[in-house]
Amino acid sequence: MELYVVLKLIWWALLGVLLIGLAVMVGMDMGVGAALRYLGRNDGERRAAINMIAPHWDGNQVWFILGGGAVFAAWPTIYATAFSGLYVVMLLLLWAMIVRPLGFEYRSKMPSMGWRNLWDWSLFVSGAVPMIVFGAAMGNMLEGVPFHFSWDMVSYYTGSFITLFNPFAILCGLMSLALALYQGATMIMGRGEGVIRERAIRLATVSGPAALVLFTIGGVWVMFMHGYVITSGADPAGAALPLNKTVAREAGAWLANYGSVPALWIIPALVYIAIAAGVVAARRGAAVVAWWAGAIAWAATISTVGAAMFPFLMPSSSNPSQSLTVWDASSSAGTLGWMLVFTLIFVPIILIYTSWAFYVMRGKVTPASIENDDHAY
Repeated sequence: MELYVVLKLIWWALLGVLLIGLAVMVGMDMGVGAALRYLGRNDGERRAAINMIAPHWDGNQVWFILGGGAVFAAWPTIYATAFSGLYVVMLLLLWAMIVRPLGFEYRSKMPSMGWRNLWDWSLFVSGAVPMIVFGAAMGNMLEGVPFHFSWDMVSYYTGSFITLFNPFAILCGLMSLALALYQGATMIMGRGEGVIRERAIRLATVSGPAALVLFTIGGVWVMFMHGYVITSGADPAGAALPLNKTVAREAGAWLANYGSVPALWIIPALVYIAIAAGVVAARRGAAVVAWWAGAIAWAATISTVGAAMFPFLMPSSSNPSQSLTVWDASSSAGTLGWMLVFTLIFVPIILIYTSWAFYVMRGKVTPASIENDDHAY
């Protein structure tokens, strides 16, 4: 196998790793924000919940930067097509992300309950909206995005903002939100006490099964969905030119890879196993086990989509033959190679630092401890 093909496959896998890291780490913080008004019934309890993720939420944003940077450098055609065609969605996500740190920083600057409630709702919106958009993006990738290229590789988006939130995309968005709520609940279980911890346990035992139900409905939906299949012209070692192949849409095409490699069915099965184990662990109060079960569920969910779509990355519903794939949307071999070198150096450093930060800043957070801490949010 040529080195260029190997590098493309490695970066396809690394893109999945980055998406999983984003979903697990950022999703955990977003889940706490989205559930803040349920987890905390008064100002002290909400401050406690906020301060449980306060040492980590900004560091977890590194996964957003890594994901965006990786797509920009490794898959520039996808970056240009997605960020130009989905501009309104990107702005929605950006504004939600801007409001979020403002909520953390400004919420407790004034004692007024009206002021604090305003920022509590902003944390809810800035937690729920990005996770719904994240899931909806996955759903739209499966359905296909309405774009096409001109002869000189200028991309044209032919859809609208509303069409991006179609029924299947909303289903995927709600599942993403449910998994985020579960992940956030397990975080609160590990660091909270008393009623906050009890509410987090209840949230985990509800949001986990809800995500599983939505995952099942989505799986049945995909069985009858018109997926994409390459019929001719794809060159794994070819240049980044998505105009030289033909693609057909067929019902059930997204299950073709699972039919060819039956062992892949282990991946969606892991979603069921992980969530079931996580809910049992949550009911028993085993926060660490429940958290890791949620992380595995996230990883298996994203891997399920990746395995179904391979080698497609961004299918086109307007002109299926111009869909972007692993083979024709990547950077040069030199770029992928140098990026891999730096990734192998810096990603382990990020993982080590993140683990160290969680270890150092471990421990319980209570409303009483927050009231006596001048440095708390």
